Amino acid sequence: MTEERTTPLRERLIEDMRIRGLGHQSQRAHIRAVKDFAEFLGRSPDTATTEELRTYQLHMTDTGITPWVYNARITGLRFFFLMTCGREEMKRYMQFRTQPRKLPAVLSAEEVSELLAVAPAPGLKYRAALSISTSFGTHD
Repeated sequence: MTEERTTPLRERLIEDMRIRGLGHQSQRAHIRAVKDFAEFLGRSPDTATTEELRTYQLHMTDTGITPWVYNARITGLRFFFLMTCGREEMKRYMQFRTQPRKLPAVLSAEEVSELLAVAPAPGLKYRAALSISTSFGTHD
């Protein structure tokens, strides 16, 4: 296994994370985020412009990076630019993505009737509970 070369910038990032008490997994995620950005740039990430940061975010979006991974990378870059580089202006150009919410499955009136019909015996108590719980969310 080859050991990765530690640059003074990376060492400073690691020290900043240790000072702020970040856990091991968070440190690894932040290092990975900065490394990915550096590979995208082809040079040291502390020299990035706001336009290059914007282009990187578009690149992540266009290549299908999930919102979860995208946001983890932005969090890492945010820490890097704010704490390690002291470049507060970069924060304004970092946008988080929202995870699309899926609508819950809603039973049709027919499905609700079938569900109530198969409630276990003696049934009255169960049917009453199911009737009440299935009536929430219906707007007549």
